[in-house]
Amino acid sequence: MPSKPRFERREFLKTTGALLGGAALSTGVAAAETETLTILSYNDVQNAAAEDTTLPRLATLVEQRRAAADGPVVVLGAGDQIGPHALTPVSEWRAPVDALAVVDPDADTVGNHEFDYGVDGFTEAAEASSFPWVATNLVYEGTEEPIAGAERYVVVERDGVRVGVLGTIYQGLDGSVSDDLGAEGLTVLDPVETVSEYETRLREEEDVDVVVVLNHIGVRSAEELAEATDVDVVLAGHDEQAYEPSVVSGTVVSEAEANANYLSEIRLTVEEDGVTAAEGELLETAEVPKNERVSEIINEYRAEVNLDEVIATTETELDASANLNYHEETAIGNLVTDAMREKADADVAITNAGGIRSNASYGPGELTGGDVFNVLPFDNTLTTLELTGADLVETLASQVVTLESETGQQYGAEVSQQVSGVRFEWIGHEGSELVRDVYVGGKPLDLEETYAVAVNSYMAGGGSGFPLEDKPVLDDTGELLATTTIEYLEERGTVAPTVEGRMQRVDSTFGNEPEITVDGRGRTVVRLDKPDEFDALGDDVELWTKTGETVEPEAAVDGDDELVVRFDDAAVVEAADGEGEGEVPLDLYVDYDTEEYERVYFDASRANADVTATVSERGRGDGRGRSDGRGRGRGRQRSAPAR
Repeated sequence: MPSKPRFERREFLKTTGALLGGAALSTGVAAAETETLTILSYNDVQNAAAEDTTLPRLATLVEQRRAAADGPVVVLGAGDQIGPHALTPVSEWRAPVDALAVVDPDADTVGNHEFDYGVDGFTEAAEASSFPWVATNLVYEGTEEPIAGAERYVVVERDGVRVGVLGTIYQGLDGSVSDDLGAEGLTVLDPVETVSEYETRLREEEDVDVVVVLNHIGVRSAEELAEATDVDVVLAGHDEQAYEPSVVSGTVVSEAEANANYLSEIRLTVEEDGVTAAEGELLETAEVPKNERVSEIINEYRAEVNLDEVIATTETELDASANLNYHEETAIGNLVTDAMREKADADVAITNAGGIRSNASYGPGELTGGDVFNVLPFDNTLTTLELTGADLVETLASQVVTLESETGQQYGAEVSQQVSGVRFEWIGHEGSELVRDVYVGGKPLDLEETYAVAVNSYMAGGGSGFPLEDKPVLDDTGELLATTTIEYLEERGTVAPTVEGRMQRVDSTFGNEPEITVDGRGRTVVRLDKPDEFDALGDDVELWTKTGETVEPEAAVDGDDELVVRFDDAAVVEAADGEGEGEVPLDLYVDYDTEEYERVYFDASRANADVTATVSERGRGDGRGRSDGRGRGRGRQRSAPAR
């Protein structure tokens, strides 16, 4: 999983003295004199394994910090190292495993992307690794045996200081990997309970001085582990945050973002009574010289596939950041799903947000094949399914994360997919219908009609919680999504994908459904009954057609009980095509502030009203969004800016 939104910054470690209190610290075999133990860590290498950029720099930085340390050094990874990356088609796990051998870590933990090549693929990668993998809470059910290729824990001894290393993964793992872990006999134990048990075991049976958890569940989980256990350090991965080393309930927590952009350095003062002080920081790799051997390894694999050839030009920016693609419609999501829908000749295309990787931005400018493989690094293939309209609604709704859910409280409400050929509204609140107002090909969805829906093979197998594993398969091309997208780009040469209103977020609904008449002359006014939670008008007000045309208002007036929005009549007619008379369904979306709940990701809440426009050439309508003649509203006037 990608980089996710903000968390409250904890106390930054630039202090000395007894910071780490409250833990039952070891009195094991630490040297009689005080030692400064340096812990260097990284996480979520992923795409960096395919680029001669940050990973060679990370290797150099680790070497430099090892040499500069005043005392013993331990190097650790927090998972998602062997995938996904653009070299998957030619190397699978081999490129990152070979490169990380140069870094020479003391241990790494099992992340969800360690299973990009299946359970057997991870075992092969682990057996080929020059360092141990740790999986404390991923075991064969009914046993204490960890997944094949991993250890329950590792003990590293440096200069008399014994460091116990644990590794944890989240309990929803089975829903985010391609293999059925249950069928493999694997289960994920409760992280807190397991860490508590093994922390005690490490101190009492292995006589360790320091306990470190490699926690591939994210920063929030790392903080929870810090608060619930007596471990000394929790190194996070999975949510890809640049989280400075900080003290949480006496435990040091840190995360080094992703893609080898940072190295976390933590320095612990270890005395006979255990850890008594700590300090640390994140170190950027950007200006560090490259390690020549790591560069050679990566470039040897890159030579097997032409990733540097320019295949097209984009006139718009393509942002592949995880935050954006999980939360809202994106230009790059539209590009990928348009390519899928065209190749499959389907009515609709859907791809999971987690299938769009790299966290990088591309263009405006040239695009290479390597860029596409960075964004679409998995071996997912294009598959077309037959779904009823009801199936399609269920499929779209299956990905919506509500704000009130545990995931929503951490990351915010999410739509968690990208689409083509379909438009809908999504409501990220519990107690609401999650998806509504669905249109396919510009027409209202028919729940009983059947539609050809292009997806990727991971989704077709039920990955990411998509309810598709039993749906009829119309076609399985066997073609990688990256290949499909490259062909689409090569055919066009130049592309300019934009956001088109395919997935509209809605938090509340206005109390009325205005009807307006437009004839291309003068002004049209829409009056809206504000929902109770509407405290103040936000920055964005837009009128949308069902085919993706938009109209910006000339002004919006925020009154006590109603909102009054004024549009240029001709602009509304043009958006509705202005061809003859007839009723045209429109949607008005308005950003607003509220104190009803705390947003996590979005800067504003959003209200919606269904507006019916009658396009007439017989004369101007009265221009009133409502006909009861109630007051025009009072208060401030704000011109809505361009999107």
